[in-house]
Amino acid sequence: MPERDAIIVGAGLAGLACARVLSRAGVSFEILEASDGPGGRVRTDIVEGFRLDRGFQVLLTAYPEAQAVLDYEALRLHAFAPGALVRYHGRFYHLGDPWRDRASIWPTLLSPVARWRDLLRVYRLRRQMLRKTEEEIFTAPETTVAARLRELGFSRRFTEYFFRPWIGGAMLDTSLNGSSRMFEFLFRMFALGDAAVPAEGMGAIPAQMAAALPAGSIRYGARVEAVEPGAVRLEGGERITARAVAVAADGHAAAQLLKLPAPAWRSAWCFYFAAKEAPFDEPLLVLSGGGRGPITNLAVMSNVAPGYAPAGEHLVSATVLGWDMRDEPTLLSAVRAQLKRWFGLVAEEWRPLRSYRIEHGLPAVQPLERAKPAAVAPGLFVCGDWRATPSIQGALESGRLAGEAALAALRA
Repeated sequence: MPERDAIIVGAGLAGLACARVLSRAGVSFEILEASDGPGGRVRTDIVEGFRLDRGFQVLLTAYPEAQAVLDYEALRLHAFAPGALVRYHGRFYHLGDPWRDRASIWPTLLSPVARWRDLLRVYRLRRQMLRKTEEEIFTAPETTVAARLRELGFSRRFTEYFFRPWIGGAMLDTSLNGSSRMFEFLFRMFALGDAAVPAEGMGAIPAQMAAALPAGSIRYGARVEAVEPGAVRLEGGERITARAVAVAADGHAAAQLLKLPAPAWRSAWCFYFAAKEAPFDEPLLVLSGGGRGPITNLAVMSNVAPGYAPAGEHLVSATVLGWDMRDEPTLLSAVRAQLKRWFGLVAEEWRPLRSYRIEHGLPAVQPLERAKPAAVAPGLFVCGDWRATPSIQGALESGRLAGEAALAALRA
C-alpha cells in the first residue's frame, strides 16, 4: 500500500474531526482505532433493546464546533426541558428557566430551593454570559467554580442544592474546585441552546462523522504502541509510515505515547435501570440536592428520547460522583436504597441493566485554555479534549485545529 499523507491514532471525536479536515482537503489518511467502533468515550450499547450511553452524556446544541460539523436534523435530536427537578428536604421542586419556559416562573419563585436574590443573580449572570464572547471567557481571571459562585453572591442553599449537582454533574466535579472559565462557558452554552440526545443515542454522533469519511479509512482493532514523527508501530510490530501523524487517543494513552504530562481525570459511575412505569413524565434532569445518598443526578432517558427504551418500558439513568472507592455491588445497593426513598416501593421493581465505571470521564484541565498548540514535533500532532475544553466542543475543536496544522505542514 502506498504511503499515506497522514495517520491518525484514535477514532474518537477529536480524531474524526481531524480526519474531516484532511478528507475535505483531499489528503490521504488512515485512522487506527484500537476498539471495534468509532466514538471513544462517546459510545452507545444496545442491551435488551435499550440504548445505553457509556455514561450519562448530552450534546449542548450551542457548541459552535458541533453546529459546524454535525447534521442535527439527521441526528433527530431530542431536548431536555429547560430547568430541573431538585430534591430538597424529602420533596421534588421544579426549578425552571423562566427565560425559555414562561410557565415555570411561579413554581420556581415558590420553590424553597432558591431565594429571590438567587434568581436575580441567575438573571444577571445569564445576561453577562450572553454579552461575553468565548474569547473573553477563556481569558478572564481563573478561579474555582465555588469561588466564582461566592463572588457572584449566590446563597449557600442554592449552591448546595442546585449548582453543586447541576454544574458539578456537568463537569464531573461536585467539589466545585474545577475551572471558573469552564463554568462560565457551559452556562453560556446552556443559555444559548438545548441539552439534547440523538434519537439513536450519543453514539450516533461519531457514527455520523465516521460515515462521512472515505470508505475504508478507519482500521479497527489496530492498537498503536509507539509513535514518532513520520511513523507509528502497532501492537505486534507492524510499522506504518506517513508524512504526518496525529495522536487523537484519549488523554491517558496519548500522553504515554507522546511522553507528555498526563492529565488528571474525573471519574463517574452510571447505573441504568429498566422500569415498567416512569417515576415522572417530564423530560427533566433530577438533581440530588444536599448530597444525601450517592446519586448526583438522574434522568428518565425514555422521557427525553422514546427510542432509548423498547415499547412499554422506560430507561432510568442514575449518575454517581465522588464514590470512587466503593465496589459495584455495595454502590448499587446504596443507589437502589436512595431510589426507594425518592420514588417508593415501585423502585424496587426496577431491573438493573448495566453499570458503567468511567475512570477517564473528563480531564481535569486547570488553568483552562481555549486550545493548546497541536504540533509537538515536526510532522507530529496531538488533539483531544484534554488539550482544550473538557467537552464535546473541546474534542471537536482540538481535532479541527490538529487537522489544520497537519494540513499546513503537508502543504509546506
